[in-house]
Amino acid sequence: MKTQVAIIGAGPAGLMLSHILHLQGIESIVLETRSREAIEATIRAGVLEQGTVDLMKEIGVGARMEREGFRHEGTILRFDGIDRRIDFPELTGGKAVMVYAQHEVIKDLVEARLASGGDIRFEVTDVSVHDLDTTSPSVRFRQQGGELQTIEADFIAGCDGTQGVSRPAIPKGVLKGFERLYPFGWLGILCKAPPSSDELIYALSDRGFALVSTRSPDVQRLYLQCEPTDKIENWSDDRIWSEFRARLATRDGWAPKEGQIFSKTVVGMRSFVTEPMQYGRLFLAGDAAHVVPPTGAKGLNLAVADVRVLARAISQFYKAGQEDLLERYSETALRRIWKAQRFSWWMTSMLHRFPGADEFQHKVQVAELDYVTGSRAASTALAENYVGLPFDALED
Repeated sequence: MKTQVAIIGAGPAGLMLSHILHLQGIESIVLETRSREAIEATIRAGVLEQGTVDLMKEIGVGARMEREGFRHEGTILRFDGIDRRIDFPELTGGKAVMVYAQHEVIKDLVEARLASGGDIRFEVTDVSVHDLDTTSPSVRFRQQGGELQTIEADFIAGCDGTQGVSRPAIPKGVLKGFERLYPFGWLGILCKAPPSSDELIYALSDRGFALVSTRSPDVQRLYLQCEPTDKIENWSDDRIWSEFRARLATRDGWAPKEGQIFSKTVVGMRSFVTEPMQYGRLFLAGDAAHVVPPTGAKGLNLAVADVRVLARAISQFYKAGQEDLLERYSETALRRIWKAQRFSWWMTSMLHRFPGADEFQHKVQVAELDYVTGSRAASTALAENYVGLPFDALED
């Protein structure tokens, strides 16, 4: 079979790319190893930058997001028992973020692609890519245990995450990886309780980091810093709530609203970037090319930014026969990626307690938070990065 763009991975990057290309009259086939039910049920939080929100509305997949998402016009930094609020619209000219889970974004994109006749092949196996350094790359796969099939394409988009086949298919010596592993993880919970706060709370305490978020009017999502190798069985419900109360305590007696915990997960944290993000006719996007710690809420947004750049480059190729944007894809995308990595690293370093940290280091963190929230210039820098930096001339 033939198509113009073969896309590996039906996460936000792959689905978004497929839909944008469809709107440009460009055909694609999406391959996904999991079932539709599995990708739509994998619960992952989502804080959407203003640019991501705008793009979803522009391409016609934002209606449910606008109905069910939570527009946040600020965030709260809690330290030394006090709250300081960062006002996004006031500092960024009206911009905000939308709290809307990643799996909900996936549901919207899958529905849109299938409704418009999009070709998504779920539950495929034995996926491999070939002839990447030619003008006729191909992807091989099996569907539901059948015979090996081949897709001949003009381009391949590797949107298959950190464990996918795309990045490893690039010859050794071409890519250079940049990585930082953090000496802590996040214990995340979902609980049946009304929101404890109208906006996200990022809290620094001498016991470690905590984050208060929301999922729906009757479900909360909360996180706390833990050991990266910690086990769920080490965290009883009583211990979790005791730790949240201690880390989120304020001088005026604030406490989180508690409820039945129905989901617990422990995730490690790392920063990773691969350069370049392309080889021949293969282009990497999303987690296949980079990972950020969740503190800055940049993962999904970077994936969307990648495919925004890639879709424009592919469209230029078909409409004008030019390849200059394709050739500059890595350079263009990496400028934004490294800025997001810097912001995520900075937020993580400012809000987490590192092993061996002493009282001096904690006092420095408190002083930095006091400065960030007390200086308009510093508050603006945080707000601009959090709602999403503007796309520069190379991306527009």
